[in-house]
Amino acid sequence: MKGPAGSSERSASALRLIVTTVAVLMIGGGSNVLACPVCFGAEETSMIDGTRIGVLVLLAVTLVVQGGFAGFFLYLRRRARRSAEADLEAEWSELQGASRTS
Repeated sequence: MKGPAGSSERSASALRLIVTTVAVLMIGGGSNVLACPVCFGAEETSMIDGTRIGVLVLLAVTLVVQGGFAGFFLYLRRRARRSAEADLEAEWSELQGASRTS
């Protein structure tokens, strides 16, 4: 049965593994190796043009959807106003018809 000595051995081994991994990543994993041409700062390429067009398409879709919601709510507002005016007109006609008969 291992006591505290076995536990400290494991933690030292784990610490060595972590330090070694970090060192290997820092030495071997330079930013030039891991970066794509767009992130690394390549000149105008078709990838950059495609990205720009993609962003514009996503913005256009977002604006069209928001415009559709705004148009729908304006339609509902107009319809509610017409309905309220028709109800008011009907009530006014009833009131005027009642006053003539009395």
